[in-house]
Parts: sequence; structure tokens; C-alpha cells
Amino acid sequence: MQPRFAGRLGAADAVTAGNAALGFCAVAAAAVSPRLAARLVLLAAILDAVDGLLARRYGGTDVGPYLDSLADVASFGVAPAAVVVAVARSAWGSASLAFALAVIAGAVFVGMAVVRLALYTAHDVENAHTEGVPSTLAGTIIAVGVLAGFTSPVGLVALTVALAALMVTTRRYPDLRPRHALVMGAVQAVVVLFPRLLDGLFPRVLLAFAVAYLVFGPRVYARRE
Repeated sequence: MQPRFAGRLGAADAVTAGNAALGFCAVAAAAVSPRLAARLVLLAAILDAVDGLLARRYGGTDVGPYLDSLADVASFGVAPAAVVVAVARSAWGSASLAFALAVIAGAVFVGMAVVRLALYTAHDVENAHTEGVPSTLAGTIIAVGVLAGFTSPVGLVALTVALAALMVTTRRYPDLRPRHALVMGAVQAVVVLFPRLLDGLFPRVLLAFAVAYLVFGPRVYARRE
């Protein structure tokens, strides 16, 4: 007896499922090494870009948008929050009020990611833009921030709360053009494979690009609908 999804999923959907699996791996790794977990989040971001390219090249399926949002909850909602909680636990222990606040911040981040992705699936899939900071961008900023040395637990918790709020704003973010997504994917790949190369230069470069898009993307990266 064949599984129910046989013949219903495409190549892009298979990559999306891999993205979700990496999200779980990042959560599992966070308790051992937040840096390893951060690298897995960035690897999931690469797959998130690849599945979009495959869908445009070979066509998507009816379940693709739903599968993509579900995978993003794991990889760019739960996993980044787990990284922040792991850093907070290492700094503050698990029995402190500060750690409890870090857990609450992570929970808020996941909740807002779920809401944002649901709104995206319902309203933005067919557009060349999306409202609110993309969850992939928010998760990438947290992950690459850790790899770039931004490991202050107070700073990470504050960043997590700020990104949670930004994910549910009405500010429009244009979708990346395919060629730009490929360039960013290449930089992410270098960060994943060699995070300490050239004294950690590439994580800092990727963080700068991500923050620049966060701040200036809605105004300077316009796309035609």
C-alpha cells in the first residue's frame, strides 16, 4: 500500500519536507550547541530558497504553500526560539526568572511566526510581496547573529521580542529576485560550512545584509506585482 502523498508531491515539496526535518534537528542540537543549531537553521534557509526555485522551474503542487508554511514554523519559528532559550539557559541557568522570561520571549516568537505564516498562506502566496518581516529572515537574523558573536542573552531576548512584533506588522517586504536569492544562498552555504573562515567574516557579512533588508527592504527593493 502506497503512502497517501505518493503522486501528489513534487520535487519542491520533498525539499520543503527536508527543511522541516532540519528544523527539528536544530531544536535537538540547541541543547548541546547553540552554534550548531544556528548553522542548521541557516541550512534550512537554503532549502527554503531551493524549494521556491524548484517550484518556479518545475511547477508547484496544491499542497506546496501549506507544506512550506508548516516547515517554516519548525525551522524559522521553533528552532530559532530554541537557540535563544539555549543561550539563556547557559548564561542564567534553568531556575532563574530571567530564563523564564527568555522562554516566554521564545514562545511569543513562535506564536507570532505561526500567525504570520498563516496570514501569508491565506493572503500573500500569489503576490510579489508579503506583509510583516518574513519568518525566514527573522530566524536567519537570530541564527547568524549567534554565529557572528552576538550571544548576549539579554540582547538576544530583546531581539527575539522585537522580531516577533515585526513579523505581524503591515509593512510590505518584496520577495527576493531569484538571482539575489541564489547569491544569499551561496553566502549562507559558506557560513554553514566555514563559520569561522577569515576570523568569522562571513557571518558578519550575512548579518549585515539581513539587517539591511530588514530595515531598508520595503523602500529600496521594490518589485513589480
